[in-house]
Amino acid sequence: MPLLDHLGELRRRLTIVVLSLAVTAVVLYNATPTIIDVLMDPIRSVLPDGSSLTVLTLLGGFTIRFKVACFVAIIVCTPIIIWEVMAFFLPALKESERRWVIPTVAALVALFFIGMLFCYFVALRTAFGWMIDQTTGFATATVNAEDYLNIEMLLEIAFGIAFEIPLVIFYLSTLHLVPYRSFRESWRYIYVGLLTLSGIVTPDASPVTMVLLFAALVFLYEIALAVSRQIIIMRDGKEALKWGRDEYADRELDDD
Repeated sequence: MPLLDHLGELRRRLTIVVLSLAVTAVVLYNATPTIIDVLMDPIRSVLPDGSSLTVLTLLGGFTIRFKVACFVAIIVCTPIIIWEVMAFFLPALKESERRWVIPTVAALVALFFIGMLFCYFVALRTAFGWMIDQTTGFATATVNAEDYLNIEMLLEIAFGIAFEIPLVIFYLSTLHLVPYRSFRESWRYIYVGLLTLSGIVTPDASPVTMVLLFAALVFLYEIALAVSRQIIIMRDGKEALKWGRDEYADRELDDD
């Protein structure tokens, strides 16, 4: 396709994504009180006794509801967003590579939601409990609705995106862009990288949240490598665990 056609296709994909988000956010706006109640549920037990959400500005209520509506719209439209991104690159893929598109989209969506669920059911209560405990002895924590919900929504998105990393590792190894053996032998450096990434993507500066995310990423990383190993051995043989991109390309030429 000529460059202008590519740009036109990109504009069409972006238009679908933006319209989907806008329509979903408008529809969900009226349901935001219920949604906020659901968002606060995992941390309700760690809040100061008798406390309730506080809005400190006149426009605070509208701002919070708008942000929550946009946040949930992103979650609801995640399958659409991922599909439109993949569909934009679909024409550039070989016929043999296109069969991986639907499984990849399914895996991306599943990992994103698993990351958010892990954050909701495991990380939030522990993280907020630790942060609130830091005020003990010198202050009383005020439950500022905007502050609490902003941190919670950022954490949910951060966990959802971070949980996509194992899929990246899987494709890098199975396509031999990075040899499987390199991932296996460099595990110490990769663990340090995952720990650093966990500290960067978590917006609350809490070591509890960082450690929880790091533990989850290490677990998923090891699973991704185990699955990659089995696929590489079944497809190319055990010797292929040492292959780089050049060896894999030569094998493809030989098969053709």
